Amino acid sequence: MRFATFFSTLVVAATGVAATASFSSASVALAGGFTEKNCYGAPIPPWKTGHHPGWYYGKGSAPQGISCILDSLFCELLNLFPHGYHCPSPPPSTPPHSPPPPPPYTQVKDFYNLGCAAQDDSYLTYGLVDTVDDCYDMCDSVSGCAFFNTYHDVYGKNGSPQLTCALFSKCLTASCADNCGGQSQPDGSIDYISESSGYCKAHY
Repeated sequence: MRFATFFSTLVVAATGVAATASFSSASVALAGGFTEKNCYGAPIPPWKTGHHPGWYYGKGSAPQGISCILDSLFCELLNLFPHGYHCPSPPPSTPPHSPPPPPPYTQVKDFYNLGCAAQDDSYLTYGLVDTVDDCYDMCDSVSGCAFFNTYHDVYGKNGSPQLTCALFSKCLTASCADNCGGQSQPDGSIDYISESSGYCKAHY
């Protein structure tokens, strides 16, 4: 019996969760380490040398070099860890004839379409998304997230098709947007930041 199947059997026995797929030992190790302790795969913040996105959440093609792709299969595996990270869930449907709920996040004044991104000690994690709404969903799914910053970190010949999504535990202002890129890339280019915007949780 492969380790992955054995592990899944143990998890099912311990949690009562039905496993519908068998996972490789590498996937199991990746899911088991995808925790708050290691900033969900991104322990080095995006403004420091050696940083790397911890995850990708979206419906497009996954970027090269990203280990944690939060698709349905990997999310199913994460769900086998009852005290670990769980992927975003679809929002509950609004009953007919009910007013829509107030927006849970508000855009921070003057923190819109900047050429610099936020950096702050309240950093939680960062990854890549397709849309601002995807980043909103990620903030909702990470414990303690109160603010998210989306931006394009433009580097290399292919630019930056995905948005960077950085999450923080406290609401920040535009004065915290002082990560303006300028880091040398392996191909000799210099990265820069564009379309940086910040959103704060309304009931923080």
